[in-house]
Amino acid sequence: MNVMDWHQANQQYLLGHIDRLRQRLKQHIHATDSLDAAGNLNCVDSLTTKLIPSKTSAFALDHLRQTFDLSDFEQNVLLLCAGVELEADFAQLCAIAQREPQRPYATFSLALALLPYPNWQALSPDSPLRHQRLIELGAGNALITSPIRIDEQILHYLLGKRYLDDRLTGFATPLPSPDRLVDSHQQLAVQAMQTWQAVSQADGALPILQLYGSDLANQRAIAATVCVNLNLAPYSVSAELLPADLTNLTLVKCLWEREYMLNRAILILEWLDTSVQDPKQEIAIAHLLETLAAPVMLLRRDRQRQNARAFVTLEVKAPTVEEQQQLWQQALGSAATGFEAQMAHLISYFNLSAPTIRTLAAKVQQPDETELPLPTLLWNLCRTQARPRLDELADHIESSAGWEDLVLPDRELQVIQRMALQLRQRLKVYQEWGFGNKSQRGLGISALFAGGSGTGKTMAAEVLANELHLDLYRIDLSAVVSKYIGETEKNLGRVFDAAETGGVILLFDEADSLFGKRSEVKDSHDRHANMEVSYLLQRMESYRGLSVLTTNLKGSIDQAFLRRIRFVLNFPFPDQTQRAEIWRRVFPKQTPTAGLDEWKLAKLSIAGGNIRSIALNAAFLAAEADEPLQMKHILIAAQNEYIKMEKPLTDVEVRGWV
Repeated sequence: MNVMDWHQANQQYLLGHIDRLRQRLKQHIHATDSLDAAGNLNCVDSLTTKLIPSKTSAFALDHLRQTFDLSDFEQNVLLLCAGVELEADFAQLCAIAQREPQRPYATFSLALALLPYPNWQALSPDSPLRHQRLIELGAGNALITSPIRIDEQILHYLLGKRYLDDRLTGFATPLPSPDRLVDSHQQLAVQAMQTWQAVSQADGALPILQLYGSDLANQRAIAATVCVNLNLAPYSVSAELLPADLTNLTLVKCLWEREYMLNRAILILEWLDTSVQDPKQEIAIAHLLETLAAPVMLLRRDRQRQNARAFVTLEVKAPTVEEQQQLWQQALGSAATGFEAQMAHLISYFNLSAPTIRTLAAKVQQPDETELPLPTLLWNLCRTQARPRLDELADHIESSAGWEDLVLPDRELQVIQRMALQLRQRLKVYQEWGFGNKSQRGLGISALFAGGSGTGKTMAAEVLANELHLDLYRIDLSAVVSKYIGETEKNLGRVFDAAETGGVILLFDEADSLFGKRSEVKDSHDRHANMEVSYLLQRMESYRGLSVLTTNLKGSIDQAFLRRIRFVLNFPFPDQTQRAEIWRRVFPKQTPTAGLDEWKLAKLSIAGGNIRSIALNAAFLAAEADEPLQMKHILIAAQNEYIKMEKPLTDVEVRGWV
């Protein structure tokens, strides 16, 4: 039977039952003399026999009865309510049968008088009709005379139309059919399916399947695959959209249970760490997970603590390097030919999910007005893809500084160059040469930049970002550190999780606010302070990219912590020769200058950051005067800078300037 034929047969089957109920209504009205001593019509057996469903029936009415284990009486109540909605004369017949013109609707009083095998239990709140919200009870003076209506979704279900309840569509979104999973994710999907199948065959309560990891797209793809293979309809819900009050939450719980029973719809709850801020809502969601009598999949960045209900927890990692390479080649097709080396370089920096790779590959194959080479275009798209999540957590620094802008002693400069070298060669050393197979710990490239303000710490990070064509993000650690236990780790975790997509250098400023001499643990705050530092270092060691800490007070950092950082670099205060070099490089080539003497300027005992500030302010003065930039402009700017630093400008420093 095709779909058209089934719908027609299903509707005829339903209307046939309603028509028999119409005849019974008419008999109830016109043949009161045929009532027996029990108060039932003599044709009870005929009606009852026709309403008992066949076990092999494929019609919606019979499936509904079997699903909710409805009695004959309960099914007839539903049909009575459906008749009022579907047949024009039913409302009038109900009013006549109740001898109340103002009751053109079904009531329990009418059902008890009209239908065979009446049962008061059908009126109770825990009966299928009311507990599963198959009917709606209207306002009235008494329960038995209050109007009852069939739920709108149930009415459409009887007619053969299936859809998600309107009360859920406002916050539930169907997950699209998944693309083929990479092998590592397919293994997780199989493990999840086998778990549910094994418990289901044992007639046990299904555990919550919890998928956790840094990339939500990977988790969604696995969840969708599990549902497709188990013939389930997955609907994604963000935890923040769920109600916190018990009344509305109970309704949501009931509707989800009903959706699973009718349409095999299951809840895919996306509960991110930042999505729920209200403690009451968090308690309500936990209660929903504990009590929902239907399958649930929970998607999280960090694993949720297990309570009474069993959890099966699976960690979802990004596709492996080999899997990402296959994804790019499959998505790009023939366009990838000849770019294998560049592709490997791209993968060493960007840790993307399968859906993201497919999306970016589709974009790169569209006409490009800039006519950039494919590797460059791909690189730029990957950088853009990684930014949105970090933009909410850190400050993006546009880096245009090059090696020529960095004035440091040769030893310090060589260390920074070695950092760039290690970033470029990570894939070869970790993957091709096998160092990454030994241990995942310590593979992150971490550095500590120590030195006074303005000595070039941030500029060194900018140079690295510009050299490697990566984005640079600055995180103020003084703003991340929280007085509440556990919050600092959450804040740091969100930063690293967002950065794991790749192509990012993390610059943690003001490390002094977190690091300190390790002291004896006297209370819980001391213990958690050490845990915060250990957590940061652990994430830096496992982070795929470069993470840099900056501090003005290296001496305040415990040596045990320093040993876990790969590069420790001191930025000394520049001597006069270095200051002269900074003055030579600070002015862009197109800036008109006249009579500048960098050796006289180098007598100013200031760091490079102050030199750049003076140069910029002097340029504005010269531009306003419509003159080339001269020593007199720098003198005025230097005086203002020294006032800002609350430091006297001596005659020795500016002698012979003008």
